[in-house]
Formats: sequence, structure tokens, C-alpha cells
Amino acid sequence: MVEGAPDILLALERGFGATVRQSSWAYPAANVLHIIGLTVLAGSVAVMDARLLGLGSGTPWPAVVRPARRVAVAALCLMLASGSLLFAAEASHLALNPVFQAKMALLLFAVGNAGFAGTVLRGLPPDAGMPAALRASACLSGVIWIAIAGLGRTIAYF
Repeated sequence: MVEGAPDILLALERGFGATVRQSSWAYPAANVLHIIGLTVLAGSVAVMDARLLGLGSGTPWPAVVRPARRVAVAALCLMLASGSLLFAAEASHLALNPVFQAKMALLLFAVGNAGFAGTVLRGLPPDAGMPAALRASACLSGVIWIAIAGLGRTIAYF
């Protein structure tokens, strides 16, 4: 427990978080599920970004992007669920950890970037070339998700 953390986080950590920490399977299972989610998310995002950057341009973008987006959303949901368990176990420490805060900020930025790309794609015919803004968004997406994964692995050192 970290002094100075908000009371609600201390209560979360003492209650549900203690259950997660003391379970012989909950924390390790959440950790494994988080990494599986990251792997699936990274793969699906890479597929979408590659298509938006022009790879496989002989295939209409919806045939690639739409199924990959469904997989990415499912993987992100898995990561949010498993990450919530991991957070509960160390809520007071994580909430005040600058690396965790940076990861969460980048996560919000990544979701906003994906929302931007989705908005641009909505008005795009299936056989259209990718606008420069969409290609830039795809490049940014790859960088952001790599940074999020790197920050996630770095949290333990701060």
C-alpha cells in the first residue's frame, strides 16, 4: 500500500485486490490472459495497419480491416478485464506510478487514433486508395502500441 493514494484505491487494494493477490491462480491467470490479449491485439492491429499502409491493396480494405478490427476489440476487452484484476492487486502503487500513468494516457490516445481511422474509413469506398491522413494514422498506431507494450513491461521497475 502506498501512502497518499486515494482512499478508494486503498479500499480496492485491501478488498478485492487482496483476494487477487492471495489467490494462487487469479493473479498469474490474469497476467497470462493480459499477455495473450496483447499478442492478439498486436497481431490484429498490425494486419489493419499494414492494409491501411497499402499492403494487400488488391484486396478491398473492408475484407481485411473489419474482421481484424473485431479481433482487436475482443483482445482489447480481454486486456481491459485482465488488466483490471492486475490493477486491483496493486491499485495504490499503480495509480501513482508515472509509467503506468503514461501507459494509460497512450492507451487513450491509441483508442482516439483508432476512432479517427474508423471515421475516415466510414466514408471510403472499398476499392479506394488510402488517404495520407489514414496512412499517417496507421504509422502512428504501430508506434503507439509498441510504446504501450514497452511501458507495460517497464511498470515493475518504477
